[in-house]
Amino acid sequence: MKKKILVVVILFLGVHFSSCSKEEFLKRKPNILIILADDLGYADVGYNGSDIRTPNIDRIAFEGVRLEQYYSCPVCSPSRAGLMTGRYPIRYGLMRSAISPQAEFGLSSDEETIAEMLSRAGYNFRGMVGKWHLGYRRQEWHPYNRGFTYFKGSLNGAVNYFNRNLSIGPQQEGSLDWYVNDQLSHEEGYTTDIIGDAAVEFINSVPADKPFFLYVPFTAPHGPFQAKSEDIEKYSNRTGTKKIYAGMVDNMDQNIGKILECLAERGQMDNTFILFASDNGGLLKGASNGELRGGKLTPYQGGIRVVAAVRWPSGGISGGQIVDKRVGYIDIFPTLMEVADFKGSPRNDLDGKNILPILKGATIEDREWYSYLDQGDDKIEDLVVNKNQWKLIVKRPAPDRIEEKSVIYQLFKIASDPYEKNDVSDQYPDKVDELSKGTDEFYGLKASRQVPRYNENSNGGVIPPPDWQSK
Repeated sequence: MKKKILVVVILFLGVHFSSCSKEEFLKRKPNILIILADDLGYADVGYNGSDIRTPNIDRIAFEGVRLEQYYSCPVCSPSRAGLMTGRYPIRYGLMRSAISPQAEFGLSSDEETIAEMLSRAGYNFRGMVGKWHLGYRRQEWHPYNRGFTYFKGSLNGAVNYFNRNLSIGPQQEGSLDWYVNDQLSHEEGYTTDIIGDAAVEFINSVPADKPFFLYVPFTAPHGPFQAKSEDIEKYSNRTGTKKIYAGMVDNMDQNIGKILECLAERGQMDNTFILFASDNGGLLKGASNGELRGGKLTPYQGGIRVVAAVRWPSGGISGGQIVDKRVGYIDIFPTLMEVADFKGSPRNDLDGKNILPILKGATIEDREWYSYLDQGDDKIEDLVVNKNQWKLIVKRPAPDRIEEKSVIYQLFKIASDPYEKNDVSDQYPDKVDELSKGTDEFYGLKASRQVPRYNENSNGGVIPPPDWQSK
């Protein structure tokens, strides 16, 4: 009898809390939460063996599913663009490089964002808190004009953690880059804490019976390497940058904990689709990608295979299973179409696939997975394709490189050599030819207008023209 009474009370409270009938409660669209770390190393979470304390990230992984073959781009802006659009950023000029503060470039308004799609799916509350990095110099590129109803954060790639000034490094600082919607904000505090608190405030601002979309791209642990002293002191076993980096990751996890606690207090943990991932591999100055070769800005697995996990118990995604199928950043848009029960058609053809069945245990046929980078001053293009057991890397001179340089091929049996220790291109020339044709076809998607390489607009500083807001 006591158990029956308890069940009735729980049902009553659930219905009362949501101000809707039980049937409406069960049919309600799920909330959607994307948490993105910035430059987080593959081996820098607890569930991958790190000494850095990440109990909240670990909770998402252990209570949801771990994506052990989740791919992204090797650098920031392209990953964010592909996640937002479900399309390879090479199609609209945003795959070559991260966007520098001076660049007259942003995510094209011809591209539909997740926020814009979810607006059409009935999500009236669409918030973003954190780092945008998809266009700075024109208002039309800003989050508040790309489908989000609320924005707090930075528009560029790196800001000082204690004053939110533009920063490439601790010694290079420019103007304030912190906004609430379209207005500069001079609030005080540590950036990661501000992001966590703002995420909680946004969630609490949404009526309990309405679904929301919240995108939380933390700036941590991207440079400048700055952490709170109480977080740094926890890692006496580390020194230098790696010690500060550990404190930054620790603090980010604490703030993820705030967000999860807020959802729990509102009774929304189980019916919130939560994705946690890194935008690219870790920068080896502070991060560790474990045994994966390379890191950020490289075409190797340490640059493009990243930490990721999804949790959504009400949608059948739970239990701590490991998904070893190749999925990634361009799959998020089409997957959220299914999660949100979106009945329309996307504005553009998508490159990504709905991976919801995979997250629930289904299998899929393998597909080619491409990457591309041409950010460096050396003007060398990296083209990459993963297909079945193989991975081919093509390093070749960009079209505007004047100096001669030969094309370099590296071929790996990635299924049996995940750490890319053995280049077998000489042993399998036919496979190199086959896969390189695929990279050529992918390169053929390249838009005529490309984001400038990162240093092509820098002019030795990071301060944008004073009239950028007027454009």
